[in-house]
Amino acid sequence: MTTYLDVTTWSRRDLFEFFRNFDNPYFNICTRLDVTNLLLFLRSRPDLNVSLAYHYFALRVANEIEPFRYRLRDGRVVIHEVINGGTTVLTPNESFTFAYFDFDEDFERFMLGAQHSISDAKASNSFEPTANDDTIYFTTLPWVSFTSFAHARNWGREDSVPRIAFGKFVQENERTFLPFSIEVHHALMDGLHVGRYINRLQESLDQPEDFLNARQT
Repeated sequence: MTTYLDVTTWSRRDLFEFFRNFDNPYFNICTRLDVTNLLLFLRSRPDLNVSLAYHYFALRVANEIEPFRYRLRDGRVVIHEVINGGTTVLTPNESFTFAYFDFDEDFERFMLGAQHSISDAKASNSFEPTANDDTIYFTTLPWVSFTSFAHARNWGREDSVPRIAFGKFVQENERTFLPFSIEVHHALMDGLHVGRYINRLQESLDQPEDFLNARQT
């Protein structure tokens, strides 16, 4: 059963109506995440995948903050119960495709499911974007330590899926930083929500053992 937000009683109703019909209703924030503690922890767990670890945290925090589960659909705001992930995957011919994976609070189950989806996407040699909006789109540029980022968009559609990009690790004063970009629809959230998301994401990355060390029951 689809759950909709009652926009008539929403405290952001005026902002929703203001931004929803903009030609460009999206805003993007770029920052750097300190992943020093995450990488130190993963050295003791070589069986765990580094890239999927920070994808996991990005999805976990998105599911915790309700506006990240909002999507525009036919002029209404859908509230998804769970948001999953989709990522670009580099193919052997130097093109790319997409892989989609379900979120799971248990990291090892999440990792295995994502690895399976990524392997299948590479092997399929096909390009099949999903029409589902219960997702967050990820991309990774491991060659570039970017400080600004913009995504391709199809204007004039109710595309309200957040976009997240990761970049190349940066070493600085014995700390390791990960370039991070997040792009969201301004009709559904504001800088307050994105700031809350980034701060909570950093808090999770600072204490990875609380989430990656043991299976959830």
